[in-house]
Amino acid sequence: QVQLVESGGGLVQAGGSLRLSCVASGRTFARYNMAWFRQAPGKDREFVAVIRWSGGSTSYADSVKGRFTISRDNAKNTVYLQMNNLKPEDTAVYYCAADPRAVSISTYYDYWGQGTQVTVSS
Repeated sequence: QVQLVESGGGLVQAGGSLRLSCVASGRTFARYNMAWFRQAPGKDREFVAVIRWSGGSTSYADSVKGRFTISRDNAKNTVYLQMNNLKPEDTAVYYCAADPRAVSISTYYDYWGQGTQVTVSS
């Protein structure tokens, strides 16, 4: 069982930056792929980024490539999402997710956080 708690959301102007954090409970954090998804009002939940437990490789949605960076600190059971050059279309609730095998498909993830709101004003 894994419990995830996100933090770091807030209101920021376009062009600004935020860093989201997700702290995981459990002793097997290092064996989980960790991902960020987001959901805007009236839209489906969409993949943002993932960092794999094996090798630490990363993947990003095209819409955030070059602006967002996902990283993890296994000693702190924490995954981060550094978001730079934010745009109004990045406004959404951001969710952290964990699974040993899943990558970019939300339905394959077993564990989810409660979400943190990110609002980007123009």
